[in-house]
Amino acid sequence: MEDMSSPNNETAATARETVVEIHSVCLPPKKTTFQKLKKRFGDVFFPDDPLERFRNQTWRNKVILGLQSLFPIFTWGSQYDLKLFRSDVISGLTIASLAIPQGISYAKLANLPPIVGLYSSFVPPLIYSVLGSSKHLAVGPVSIASLVMGSMLSESVSPTQDSILYLKLAFTSTFFAGLFQASLGLLRLGFVIDFLSKATLVGFTAGAAVIVSLQQLKGLLGIVHFTGKMQFVPVMSSVIHTRSEWSWETIVMGLGFLIILLTTRHISMRKPKLFWISAASPLASVVISTLLVYLIRDKTHAISFIGHLPKGVNPPSANMLSFSAAHLALAIKTGIITGILSLTEGIAVGRTFASLKNYQVNGNKEMMAIGFMNMAGSCTSCYVTTGSFSRSAVNVNAGAKTAVSNIVMASAVLVTLLFLMPLFYYTPNLILAAIILTAVIGLIDYQAAYKLYKVDKFDFFTCMCSFFGVLFVSVPLGLAIAVGVSVIKILLHVTRPNTLEFGNIPGTQIYQSLKRYREASRVPGFLILAVESPIYFANSTYLQERILRWTREAETRIKENNDRTLKCIILDMTAVSSIDTSGIEALFELRRRLEKQSLQLVLVNPVGSVMEKLHKSKIIESLGLSGLYLTVGEAVSDLSSTWKAHGQP
Repeated sequence: MEDMSSPNNETAATARETVVEIHSVCLPPKKTTFQKLKKRFGDVFFPDDPLERFRNQTWRNKVILGLQSLFPIFTWGSQYDLKLFRSDVISGLTIASLAIPQGISYAKLANLPPIVGLYSSFVPPLIYSVLGSSKHLAVGPVSIASLVMGSMLSESVSPTQDSILYLKLAFTSTFFAGLFQASLGLLRLGFVIDFLSKATLVGFTAGAAVIVSLQQLKGLLGIVHFTGKMQFVPVMSSVIHTRSEWSWETIVMGLGFLIILLTTRHISMRKPKLFWISAASPLASVVISTLLVYLIRDKTHAISFIGHLPKGVNPPSANMLSFSAAHLALAIKTGIITGILSLTEGIAVGRTFASLKNYQVNGNKEMMAIGFMNMAGSCTSCYVTTGSFSRSAVNVNAGAKTAVSNIVMASAVLVTLLFLMPLFYYTPNLILAAIILTAVIGLIDYQAAYKLYKVDKFDFFTCMCSFFGVLFVSVPLGLAIAVGVSVIKILLHVTRPNTLEFGNIPGTQIYQSLKRYREASRVPGFLILAVESPIYFANSTYLQERILRWTREAETRIKENNDRTLKCIILDMTAVSSIDTSGIEALFELRRRLEKQSLQLVLVNPVGSVMEKLHKSKIIESLGLSGLYLTVGEAVSDLSSTWKAHGQP
């Protein structure tokens, strides 16, 4: 028996010489090509198996289940009662008090007439209440989508000089946003929005919040001739160069209401039971500020106000959808970007509150609901809408039980549109700016950014790229930069996968990373490696060269320490989920090059699909009986016994 110099090696040797039962590596059950494609197609596009509930059901039940799948309102509608309605009425009226001033404010943020914001708080919530699967999502315009639409469209079309064309493009972009969203849901391609990582969204929303906040300086300072650009430098330059236009009356009133709104927000955050204070404060501020401006209208003209808003329900706008070649590309691009952003926000908000209330939101249904909602909205004078986090939070705190709260909110907006519009004539622009500032300040999530820095430096870098890109380049390009960095990260993981050297944990048959487990020790005569990714054309050459480098480094170390000669390279393929023909060729080439160095290649625990391809490619036959094992422990034990039986050191 070989003399081991350290206690760890003695223990490891004892563990390896223990009789270990050798198991054969089996092939997966045979399947036809059609069966494989069917299973793969189902796993990719139908991971939730939506047809399972229809199995073994009568035709009547299948029809009912089908209606419930298409229209979730049928799921809970039959159990709806007066108690639920009472809760939904209270929550619906509460979010209406927030939705009305926010709708007017966000429309201004998108460079649209304020009335469009109210239109967008009426029709879309009604549609979502029928099609949406979330019980607590409060639908309406949101700040990020409003900002993106306003910045992208205003780069090509002036909202003041060519207001009709701008309005047409806004409706057309909304149509394409809805078409894109509904298509993702119908085709079950929701994974597309996963390219907007958490890091990207944290940086993007923070950058957008800063841009939105800077834009509100126009209303808070009373500036008339303000820049139409969105970047940090032009905005600050415009603020400084228009000091002569600053109005002290506007500044005093604006800061006063901003302090009130921020204070009520802080109170509600500290004491959630007082949510109604922050929910009611925007509408109360609008009423009070409107009354103040009305009372001092003859004494000062320095405070600008909204002016005339037309009464009546949403006029049809299908005739305003513009598909002319001159601006079609702009409308499609704006629609897709705003569609992705609003979809991401809506689904994230819906899932957040669903998890808090212990129910599940169907992602594909949400995509279709939000998509159809925006398509219908584009034909009824609405622009892009989705689930708002602030309104949804108020909705939950107010005790909403079902989507009927959206119907109540829409009814309150309808009453406002029909009878109360003249009351908003003297509503000052400064209060709209203060409401927007209060809403977007919560989008700057510095705690999430700090967590990214602590956990993953590359994600933090992506976050900063998104933040500074939005701040100094442009909103869409900032987002594109962050997505590009995220894609580069994916490519790095794909093309340069991780490889580890394993060692034996003394006294066991467990083999783990030498770097991670200090007690693990190398096994003399073996180099045990693990690959932590699929092996295919994008990384096969790299993996081959990396394994050969591991081999050279091991041989150099053995010569320096006068250890036992290296005989075998064990490749643990437990984490190799798939392999293609390029990967198989790389294994053939690796085996050939190792054989020239009198080294044996052994594969351990390939998964079913990988094993099947290896078998068909004949590489299993070329490796021989001792070239494939179920575990690393079995491979080391069997090969060590074989070498000992043949008298090899």
